[in-house]
Amino acid sequence: MNNKDLKYWIGFSFVPGIGRVRMGQLESYFGSLETAWQAGAAELKKAHLDDGVVKAVTAWRPKLHLEEELEKMKHEGVQALIWHDEKYPARLKEIYDYPPILYVKGEILPEDEWCLAVVGTRLATAYGRQITEEIVTDLAHNNITIVSGLARGIDTIAHHAALEAGGRTIAVAACGLDTIYPAENTNLAKQIIEHGALVSEYPLGTKPKPEYFPRRNRILSGISLGVLVTEAGEGSGALITADQALEQNRDVLAVPGSVFSPASFGTNHLIQQGAKLVRNCQDILEELNLQAVAQQLEFKQIIPRQTPRHCYCINYPLNRPTSTRFAPAAACQCRPLAVH
Repeated sequence: MNNKDLKYWIGFSFVPGIGRVRMGQLESYFGSLETAWQAGAAELKKAHLDDGVVKAVTAWRPKLHLEEELEKMKHEGVQALIWHDEKYPARLKEIYDYPPILYVKGEILPEDEWCLAVVGTRLATAYGRQITEEIVTDLAHNNITIVSGLARGIDTIAHHAALEAGGRTIAVAACGLDTIYPAENTNLAKQIIEHGALVSEYPLGTKPKPEYFPRRNRILSGISLGVLVTEAGEGSGALITADQALEQNRDVLAVPGSVFSPASFGTNHLIQQGAKLVRNCQDILEELNLQAVAQQLEFKQIIPRQTPRHCYCINYPLNRPTSTRFAPAAACQCRPLAVH
């Protein structure tokens, strides 16, 4: 997409209340976001935007200088992917509330399609650190990209372990990509950019707010094959990610811990409710049918772009459970493999 069109997508991403549904309404009614950006209040209402959203659009437009926003992105090394772009993560578009625009610093590669979200408590114990490091290191050695949220604790441990193992990792931020939160992870963020990507649905200049973190978790789980919770107490934000994974038809996996450890109350409860109990990397590879990612990548490269709608049964083995709470409802997706 050229900058002339892209800048209007960026402009609307600043407006509170404009998400996937309303962006779709604007595209459908006006034909282009450039026309929508220039429309008056009365015309915006005809596109089925409510009064509150119309007021937000008309209030934000005079504040924004879209060419300057493009220059800021260029200076920061940030690119924007809209949902029509081929590089927009295909799996993320499977969820209901996918972001219409995704800001990326670094690069999302085709092989990052094989990725797993690893999340947990911000107050990791020695046990949580050790099991996270061991599992993530082995996953990285098996060419699985690690997705996490750059938060303190398990998230930071997971990113570090993936990088130290020579693997790739993606961090999903709850702010604009010109802000690193927490600031202590600035150097880690630089390494992630070199060996993966920082991603966010929020435009540059957006500061982190408490309500943004649960929202970003849907991206974290939506972009991934599943979510692994290695250590989490009651009320941990990682459990929100697990809940969202279930809503998105993603696998939920959890590492058990001592029944006497408050830091494992959440993970033990997930297992009690039906999450896959994970002891090591091999349990994950078997559960997600990822034992031969390298061969799958090689196979994917020789599939023509226009793949007929036949079932290759690569990601979803036929012997998977078909109706458990913590597993995808269909044993086989019977759809073409996404080719980028």
